Amino acid sequence: MNRAKRQAIFERLRSANPSPTTELEYSTPFELLIAVILSAQATDVGVNKATRRLFPVARTPRAILDLGLEGLKDHIRTIGLFNSKAKNIMATCRILVAEYGGEVPRERAALEALPGVGRKTANVVLNTAFGEPTIAVDTHIFRVANRTRLARGKTPLAVEKALLRLIPREFLKDAHHWLILHGRYVCKARRPECERCIIADLCEYPGRTSTEPSALPVK
Repeated sequence: MNRAKRQAIFERLRSANPSPTTELEYSTPFELLIAVILSAQATDVGVNKATRRLFPVARTPRAILDLGLEGLKDHIRTIGLFNSKAKNIMATCRILVAEYGGEVPRERAALEALPGVGRKTANVVLNTAFGEPTIAVDTHIFRVANRTRLARGKTPLAVEKALLRLIPREFLKDAHHWLILHGRYVCKARRPECERCIIADLCEYPGRTSTEPSALPVK
């Protein structure tokens, strides 16, 4: 895919959604961090249901520690893998209180050193909470990038590096959200809805069912 196509793709995505953000509900970097840890192998809808119970009673590292492990589990047991996630969250909260004054660090290395936090989670926090131009390659972004030929790669890290290199800089901060939402609601895994895709004519996916843009023109 050439630069002109990539430019046009993100111009259309921006026009359709000028201020994209995560569908996880949060009000502080810490709440976002906890929500993202909980989101592994879970839906945003399911995570939001759990955090609506958790955050009103414990929305800081100290408050979660005061809940105790079993108390935390009681609030998140509807989430898959809640036992291991609860242990990681408690360990992370202890580190945040002891080493960072209860605040979420803004450095990648510090984030990735927290229990339950890998590169993808760190990227989400850096991008969404702190406005850094990072891209957290989840299953949706991995699929969209490869399927459209926007940035091809055999691993999430390879796709991340390709996207950071190829996406025009003006779109980098919001690209993460545009691509996730596009994959979640349009460029779906089993059957991409090409007939209502606003970038269908720019997509290089051989199996696409439409090559006509459904809405916004190229600027």
